[in-house]
Amino acid sequence: MSQSLVIIGGGLAGSEAAWQLAEQGIQVRLYEMRPLRPTPAHVTNQLAELVCSNSLGSMLPHKAPGLLKAELRGLGSLILACAVQTAVPAGSSLAVDRDKFAELVTAKIEAHPHITLIREEVTAVPQEPAIIASGPLTSAALTASISQLTGEEYLYFYDAVSPIVDYETIDMRIAFRQSRYDKGQEEEGDYINCPMTKEEYERFCDALLAAETITLKQFEQEDPHFFEGCMPIEVMAQRGRKALAFGPMRPVGLIDPRSGKRPYAVVQLRQDNLIGSLYNIVGFQTNLKWGAQKRVLQLIPGLENAEFLRYGMMHRNTYINAPRLLHPTLQYRGRADLLFAGQITGVEGYMGNAATGLVAGINAARLLRGQMPVIFPTNTMLGALTHYVTHASSKDFQPMKANFGLFPPPPNQLPKSDRYRWYSERALTAMRRFARANGLGYDQALAEANLAEEVGERMTAVSQEQGIDGYPQVMA
Repeated sequence: MSQSLVIIGGGLAGSEAAWQLAEQGIQVRLYEMRPLRPTPAHVTNQLAELVCSNSLGSMLPHKAPGLLKAELRGLGSLILACAVQTAVPAGSSLAVDRDKFAELVTAKIEAHPHITLIREEVTAVPQEPAIIASGPLTSAALTASISQLTGEEYLYFYDAVSPIVDYETIDMRIAFRQSRYDKGQEEEGDYINCPMTKEEYERFCDALLAAETITLKQFEQEDPHFFEGCMPIEVMAQRGRKALAFGPMRPVGLIDPRSGKRPYAVVQLRQDNLIGSLYNIVGFQTNLKWGAQKRVLQLIPGLENAEFLRYGMMHRNTYINAPRLLHPTLQYRGRADLLFAGQITGVEGYMGNAATGLVAGINAARLLRGQMPVIFPTNTMLGALTHYVTHASSKDFQPMKANFGLFPPPPNQLPKSDRYRWYSERALTAMRRFARANGLGYDQALAEANLAEEVGERMTAVSQEQGIDGYPQVMA
């Protein structure tokens, strides 16, 4: 097999994949269509431009995003290294100066002797070894080619994501299990139902209608199909006080076992992963701001103290049906030398995108050297995330970010904070052993270092060097 590879897309995933391959001595041709073909969301020509928030999430190792960072750091992530170099004060979160971050990633990619950056649009899936990391705003021509390859029914153009709740935080003294008309696979019912009285329903609708929504981007507002088939609950509520009660909150076929009566309205939650730790709120796609979502959704009986592991959202997002199309190595099932990475695989979050780029880069390099690709263990955050997007239900697959709900629970009951620390310690141990067994470069000291403390010290050093224009020089 050729010792060269094409990568489409110079975002977080594509840049990370290119770096991983190049560091293994593989010649990479990295294609980025900007500035030749600008997108509605990007404002610069730099690689790895952050188009939304400048925060990459928590640095604390007992938080899921922090654990993912620790694993990636140990494995030599370019994106994480550049983020640390360009960090700005943000408490326990890793936030960056977005311009300096993108500039640094671009400089490192351009300076690498094994990477050729090509500013051209790729309009068709390459026939040679390739990684597609074209992101949520994949060009129309490439989208058509991917659709032809995978089947149009397995390619999605808009994201309508319902909130996901940690099962342990649902109050089952109020909620009850039941399927409509008792037609389900599980004896006690396939759904968790949160019953509402008329007064509770009215109060919920009032709060929903008053809540602040996210402003859609201009290109989303102009698209007549944006809400087609996935109307937000707040838009539905605007169409009439009973619209939700006759829609996703309809109570037909359900009897509250505590009252023996049909509730006025019901919010249903459906199991979202095999181990039953995650439940999504059925039909509750929404465009409310996250703070407003929490306030409104906690008005639902049984969810007053719920922990939301993912909030609902709606946005333009080109992604494939990864559970049907990809192996957990991120290889396309129909072609071993074609891999996908980034948001197009159905991961959410900046670091999730970088993580899949790292996995695709490592596995592509192994393939080109005649080695077997690796599947990261599911008790690591990297492995759990790639396992989820390639093993979730293909029927109703929705994107997912790193969270501890992807892990199987510990053998013994633990308080939440202890459980999270147990997850982290187990994951770092598993990653260290896995890397050693598979010949992967892994820096244990770097992975287990206190990233928040290190970034804090760097912030102090930067503040003491105010005479320097910007950040201290970093070798590309």
